[in-house]
Amino acid sequence: MTQKYQPLHYVYLALGSNIGDRQKHLSAALQKLREVVDIYKFSSVYETEPVEYLDQPRFLNMVCYGQTAASPHGLLYSAKTIEEALGREPSFRNAPRPIDIDILLYDNLCLATEQLTIPHPRISERAFVLVPLVEIAPTVTEPVSGKTAQELLLAISQVGISKLDICLDT
Repeated sequence: MTQKYQPLHYVYLALGSNIGDRQKHLSAALQKLREVVDIYKFSSVYETEPVEYLDQPRFLNMVCYGQTAASPHGLLYSAKTIEEALGREPSFRNAPRPIDIDILLYDNLCLATEQLTIPHPRISERAFVLVPLVEIAPTVTEPVSGKTAQELLLAISQVGISKLDICLDT
């Protein structure tokens, strides 16, 4: 009997947490993500100011890189399931949350559906995503603009972002 080949896809995911035990939420999310993504590298953890909705606690943010056999929508479903398992409840956009997992890049795919846009539609505006992304993959290219993560980061302010000296249990 022959096994059907499952192609693997390179993915970059952003993780953030700003309520509860933020460090524990990031660690738990990474552990659960390992069930769907072979994580090869992850960034340091950064403490960042909230964006858009400002009346909330500071975030811990990071980015990880790996490979998955999941489809884009399958990966989104897994991310949302992990968020829910770690206590995220439906709320308004940019609300405080125990965990947030966003798909930043999926191979060189450009996708826009009602549920999912890849690359992440605000990747080029968010230093809290670009700083950790540049740490682990400065030359990765965002396929819509054709610019590297480093080039995108140089175009925006990095105020309010502090690298933390913590080690996650992964």
